[in-house]
Amino acid sequence: MGNICRSPTAEGAFKSQMEKRGVGCLFEIDSAGTHAYHIGEQPDSRSQLAANKCHVDLSYQLARQVHKSDFYHYDYIFSMDTSNLSVLQSICPREYQTKLSLMLDNIPNNQVKSVPDPYFEGCFDEVFEMLNCASGFLLQSLLKRSL
Repeated sequence: MGNICRSPTAEGAFKSQMEKRGVGCLFEIDSAGTHAYHIGEQPDSRSQLAANKCHVDLSYQLARQVHKSDFYHYDYIFSMDTSNLSVLQSICPREYQTKLSLMLDNIPNNQVKSVPDPYFEGCFDEVFEMLNCASGFLLQSLLKRSL
């Protein structure tokens, strides 16, 4: 929503997965929120702490809101939960709706659809693990497609 917890964590986890596999320059990654709550702010310090425990740095990121140009520019847009997915679907041009999906749908046989919001629930380590796992599967899938 505000681009200070889940989305920057997903961005950092995915970039870390790319670096580990030596493909750091293959994909352009960015995160954005559906709301303008925290524009220009760094990720929540608790998100940064959870990521740092796994040697992932989020401190370089600054929150921004989704822009209409994102739907044209990016090939995939992942939402952290069904509520934000609905917001994205409502503002995304019809011809780009197929670019939208839930981040956790990248985990095979996963029944959980939404990443919990750690801002209120305090589950920052769990959220990092979920998003790191989803990022690994996503990268694996993208690399298979590009071969």
